[in-house]
Amino acid sequence: MSGSYYVYIMASKSRVVYVGVTGFLMARVLRHRAGEGGEFTRRYQVYRLVYFASFRNVGDAIARETEIKKWRREKKVALLEERNQTWEDLAEGWGEQAVMKVSRKADSSPGLAPGSE
Repeated sequence: MSGSYYVYIMASKSRVVYVGVTGFLMARVLRHRAGEGGEFTRRYQVYRLVYFASFRNVGDAIARETEIKKWRREKKVALLEERNQTWEDLAEGWGEQAVMKVSRKADSSPGLAPGSE
């Protein structure tokens, strides 16, 4: 199968890490935050997205996840710190209510002057 697949690393504030794979990154991150991840992520409050890589082929994504999961912690940390040295939450604000700001009043029929119908 082809599409977009992601290998991701989630972390707790105390820097416990979890490696996963998904076809829907935003939905998966929000599920972790809602406590719908596995027992490990719930127990250690692993809710912050600190790394992800995308793949077109699901088999490649699964292979990469399997490879990373076998690594020692130090190698996982080095991988994520290549892109995110300060462990910032890459999904900060995901799932929050969006605020729409209107900069000017919109016409009901842009491009048509009133009375030109």
